[in-house]
Amino acid sequence: MLTNDQLGKWDRESFFHPSTHLAQHARGESPARIITGGKGVHIEDRDGTKLLDAFAGLYCVNVGYGRTEIADAIAAQARELAYYHAYVGHGTEASITLAHMVLERAPKNMSKVYFGLSGSDANETNIKLVWYYNNIRGLPQKKKIISRWRGYHGSGLMTGSLTGLELFHKKFDLPLSQVLHTEAPYYFRRPDLDMSEADFVAHCVAELEALIDREGADTIAAFIGEPALGTGGIVPPPAGYWAAIQEVLKRHDILLIADEVVTGFGRLGSMFGSDHYGIEADIITIAKGLTSAYAPLSGSIISDKVWKVLEQGTDENGPIGHGWTYSAHPIGAAAGVANLKLIDDQNLVANAGETGAYFNAQMREALADHPHVGDVRGEGLLCAVEFVDDKKSRTFFDPSKKIGALVSGALLKHGVIGRAMPQGDILGFAPPFCITRAEALHVVAKTREAVKEVLG
Repeated sequence: MLTNDQLGKWDRESFFHPSTHLAQHARGESPARIITGGKGVHIEDRDGTKLLDAFAGLYCVNVGYGRTEIADAIAAQARELAYYHAYVGHGTEASITLAHMVLERAPKNMSKVYFGLSGSDANETNIKLVWYYNNIRGLPQKKKIISRWRGYHGSGLMTGSLTGLELFHKKFDLPLSQVLHTEAPYYFRRPDLDMSEADFVAHCVAELEALIDREGADTIAAFIGEPALGTGGIVPPPAGYWAAIQEVLKRHDILLIADEVVTGFGRLGSMFGSDHYGIEADIITIAKGLTSAYAPLSGSIISDKVWKVLEQGTDENGPIGHGWTYSAHPIGAAAGVANLKLIDDQNLVANAGETGAYFNAQMREALADHPHVGDVRGEGLLCAVEFVDDKKSRTFFDPSKKIGALVSGALLKHGVIGRAMPQGDILGFAPPFCITRAEALHVVAKTREAVKEVLG
């Protein structure tokens, strides 16, 4: 550590860090890490500490660190044209090309792509478009949005409301009144241990039906869900869940927004989670994997069905009154084009599926029999280990013990980054798609050591 640490001093005095204990950081009571470089699945901090990033930043550096192809594309775009807006029909070669490439990969019922900067702003866009859609259809009362407990959809006012995690609501006066929450498809945390997966799916459907009945289908505009829960615990849905949920939504004329910020562009071993689970969405949210986080960019992929109503709306009311200054920013778009080409050239979606299956199988073999490991689950390059105080009765640890954070901290000392997920003692993994079997096995071995150190 540097003894005359001006940068560290500025960090604590000047930098407002997101999702951070602000007081502890300002007082120097919590660790600060200044990252200086990365290559493949590894990052390095200014002290020369090399870490295997088994969470790909925030599930986003999908192609891995140090990809010069994307850096070169960003530099070339900045030299040629660093910025022009997308308002009133303006475009750039990069933004037009990227929209075409996204639609080539998206489910076949999709029609257009609106670009923003983050998953949060994309979901804000989605809700505005849903409200506009129902106003144009002459259904001004059909405005409520159903999300799920433990879902994650952003940190804005509406998107923070959609998010079903206490941390993102507490003391922020959220959720807003237009947002409703229903049961999460989290089989490990089912209310009755005797439930089969089919029983639990039926329970989730019954809860959704009851909510719609209480509120009135004529007041509900859309349902939003991640194909597999991300920040709420990294939870693949039980078999049959999405087919059953979609039947309810179609019957009640409720749009489906598939939030694919985490799952889009290959993380499950399929290009989209919608393809993976047979979801036919009306709107798809994209962000992280669109550029592998080499530049900020998000998107809302709009279905044919919704697009036709949006066109009708502008014929009746003039230009649509929605846009961001940085919508379809050419530098972000250039990064997206290079990123999607790289994913294709390196066959990274297939690697996510194949190496992900190996990674999950090895993690289960290493930890499933541990007396304090209640569940090892995952799909593609998503994996989670959930810790319990008592396995047989599925008794959870007292949250004040912070077991998940302790295991994550022990793992970090072994040179591997895994994420302590919020609202539970859950250790999450979402490594870059370029991870090898040897590197995956290294993560498993170090996780086993960390669990042994904390829980015996």
